[in-house]
Amino acid sequence: MSRFVVRFMKDVLGENGRHAEICQSIVEVDAASEGHAAELAKRKFCENHSLCDWSLHADRIQVKQTDFPS
Repeated sequence: MSRFVVRFMKDVLGENGRHAEICQSIVEVDAASEGHAAELAKRKFCENHSLCDWSLHADRIQVKQTDFPS
């Protein structure tokens, strides 16, 4: 098993009219693959935020493998 850090990202429009990328949440999971890590993180994100679908609060995810807990 490997450790993955999954970031849930959202594009927003700031007061100055410029687009910004905001990290809504970071979830760390242990998984056998990047795809499995993404699915586990989506489930955890939904549980943590009482959501039925992660995409209600984020536009995309970023999955990165790490050797050490962040």
